[in-house]
Amino acid sequence: MTSGFARPPATPFSTAAAAVSRLGRMLEPAEWAAAGIPLLRSPREVVTGLHDLHLPVPMSTVVAVLDTDERVTASASFGHHATEADGWVFRNALLAQLRRIIPHDLRRRVPVRTAVLLSCRDGDGGWTEEDGAWMWGLRDACTLHGLRCGSYITLTQDGWQVLGEGRGGRHPHAVPRSEADRDGDSRHEEGRGTASSPTPGTLPTGQRS
Repeated sequence: MTSGFARPPATPFSTAAAAVSRLGRMLEPAEWAAAGIPLLRSPREVVTGLHDLHLPVPMSTVVAVLDTDERVTASASFGHHATEADGWVFRNALLAQLRRIIPHDLRRRVPVRTAVLLSCRDGDGGWTEEDGAWMWGLRDACTLHGLRCGSYITLTQDGWQVLGEGRGGRHPHAVPRSEADRDGDSRHEEGRGTASSPTPGTLPTGQRS
């Protein structure tokens, strides 16, 4: 004999409602562009710096906090295995990283630091529903951590793209994990320091500048 309440089976209505709710937690490029996201003065420099520091591979994400001079104050790279593009899930993942690497700025009346997101994935650099969910998650996480919401950048084998701005380039670009690991070993041997290379499914890694 058992006690308690059994979870009712999912109904078509509840499944549809969940899907609508999930779709409400993503931003399309036009919505992102209309949100007044501050433009990076030198996006290539920011992307190159984060790429050199973390050597991101597909299915990994880098979140970075920039000061007023666009210097990286703190950053973290982590793998993700999202079965569905849900901004609420992505928001929580970003908040966990931000809380681990930098104190919040909620006491400030106006945010002075900016968070940017670099998503390394397969495919081209065009917008996807997963990008829309990351955009929603980044904007919400920034609000809850007292930061300004900054650029969302995709990194693929074709290069990098700042979504909603139309700025991008062919270098740096995403590389297979084996090549990234080899480059990391070479840099260590040359005394230039090691870069954080996240492994999906493992504990996230972080880096302070």
